[in-house]
Amino acid sequence: MNKNNFQKRHRAEKRFKAYGLFSLLAAATMLASIIGSMAYKAVPAFNNYTLNLEIDMSNLSPLDKVEDINYRGLIRDSLFTIFPEIQDRSKKRKLSKLISSSSGYSLRDFIIENPSYINKKFYFNVLFTDDSDLFYKGYVDTSLPENERRIDNDEVLWLENLYSLGRVQNKISSNLFLNGDSREPETAGFFGATIGSLITIFVTLILSFPIGVFTAIYLENFAVKNRITDFIEVNINNLAAVPSIIFGLLGLAVFINFFGMPRSIPLVGGLVLSLMTLPTIIITTRSALQSVPPSIREAALAMGASEMQVVFQHLLPAALPGIFTGTIIGLARAFGESAPLLLIGMVAFIVDIPGSINDPATALPVQIYIWADSPERAFVAKTSAATLILIGLLIIINLVAVILRKRYEVKW
Repeated sequence: MNKNNFQKRHRAEKRFKAYGLFSLLAAATMLASIIGSMAYKAVPAFNNYTLNLEIDMSNLSPLDKVEDINYRGLIRDSLFTIFPEIQDRSKKRKLSKLISSSSGYSLRDFIIENPSYINKKFYFNVLFTDDSDLFYKGYVDTSLPENERRIDNDEVLWLENLYSLGRVQNKISSNLFLNGDSREPETAGFFGATIGSLITIFVTLILSFPIGVFTAIYLENFAVKNRITDFIEVNINNLAAVPSIIFGLLGLAVFINFFGMPRSIPLVGGLVLSLMTLPTIIITTRSALQSVPPSIREAALAMGASEMQVVFQHLLPAALPGIFTGTIIGLARAFGESAPLLLIGMVAFIVDIPGSINDPATALPVQIYIWADSPERAFVAKTSAATLILIGLLIIINLVAVILRKRYEVKW
């Protein structure tokens, strides 16, 4: 071999390796920058500033029912006692708007769970509004003119006085992890959307896995090879590449408009995502069955096994690692989809945590879409935090697929 050609070939191989390494580093850098940016934006969502107020319930009438007490009024009265110099009614209204509108419900739930506090004085932490919370987190530029910020000078002065009095506390935001959606950013959480996603994916798994596996077994081992089966196989491959929003339109037309099923429930969401996941499961199952050496089939037939016994006692167990991997990857794709769920109404404002497949629910990707479209600045951090949770769940799902493949993979 010519020495120049030999050196030229080695230089080309080195350049190719360098290009590959550069591409890998570039991709890793971009991924790290995206996740790092989201993590930085998500930091404010993981904690809330609260105001410690002395609630006076000693003057309540014995005839007052727990549900009928004006809890919001009790909180306002406690807040006004800190600023006795404020007597103007308009300023009192503005002062009370520093406190989250959900504080009255929080106090009500606390009293219902702890009725021993009735007719007593006690300290209770209430949430600030999102604007007040962002002020304490340093996201309000007080150097700007008053008309260019959401908090005016009076509110800045009051918030600073509350902090100097030691009434302000910084706590981890349990609302983010335990609550459903809310109009108020300070109380909104993604727990309800996460449960809705898990229920929807469970329905998808129950429907798509057996149908997909048995369809693949039939097409691969029992179907007669003719134009009809060729047409079915081509269309299954085409369906795997169809945009997800098309399946949403199909679900809207068939399940909701034709069958009259209710919108915004995990059952319909699972049905739609099953249509999207089925082609992936069928294709991966057929590939897994084809990867089993023909000698296994031939040996089983030689021993007198029927075609059914060959498939279900020899081929299918050997192909299960590949089937599981393909199924999990398909479910991971469905877990991150939002477009088909938007079309079937799972974009609705849902506060309650779903408990069954027929309860109104939303999904985590849809929740991220809703928050990203909200005008309140605090939802920016909530959106980034929910995105990180979604990415983490997808990583876990794909990691399970890798572990299952490594654990049960058979090398022929």
